[in-house]
Amino acid sequence: MLLLEHVLRPGSGWALPGGFLNAGEQPADGLIRELREETGLEVVNVRSHFARLDRRHIEIFFTAEPIGEAVVKSREIMDLGWFSFEELPTGMSRHQIRLIAEVLAEKV
Repeated sequence: MLLLEHVLRPGSGWALPGGFLNAGEQPADGLIRELREETGLEVVNVRSHFARLDRRHIEIFFTAEPIGEAVVKSREIMDLGWFSFEELPTGMSRHQIRLIAEVLAEKV
């Protein structure tokens, strides 16, 4: 899976890609835009898995197939990488790991 080391998450910077929707933007379109803006990556076969409320935000979890190569294209991102569940980066939050496990469990 693609993980980004976010500037705005000091101490546990590695996390799933994410971002905010523009007014009137559909969630899958926001995912495609955010990935393009932050990594230059295009995706196809976007599939939603579940949504949850996190304080004042609604988080929607997707999987997709990548096209092309991901590179850091945003000042918000320090690094990126592709990881298996067994090789997640050190220091990643337990919360993010649990959410990844939930999505992977749905794919089985």
